[in-house]
Amino acid sequence: MKNGYKLKWSLQARNDLKNIIKFISSNWSDKEVREFAKKLNRRINLITAYPELFPKTIQKENIRRSVLTKQITIFYSEYDETIIIIISVFDVRQNPTKLKLG
Repeated sequence: MKNGYKLKWSLQARNDLKNIIKFISSNWSDKEVREFAKKLNRRINLITAYPELFPKTIQKENIRRSVLTKQITIFYSEYDETIIIIISVFDVRQNPTKLKLG
C-alpha cells in the first residue's frame, strides 16, 4: 500500500522483534518465522495506511495498540502526521512490567 506515512522503529521495538524472531526460530521451524514475518508486514502496511484504525491505549492517549497474535501486540504512535513510530512489539509471554510506553 502506498501512503504518505514514513515508518520508524524505536530501538526498543527493534530489540523486541529480534527477540521474538529468536524465540520463534529456537522453538519452531523457518516456516513459522516466515509466516510471522508476512503477518507482521501485512499489519505494518495496514497501520501505515490507516493509523487510526486501532484503539488508543489506556496508559497513554497518543499511543495505539494492534493485537497481531494472542501473544504479540504492536504499540505505535503517529508523529507529526507524517511518521508512524513503532514503539514496541510486545510479547505477552514476557513479564508485563517490562512494557514501557514512552
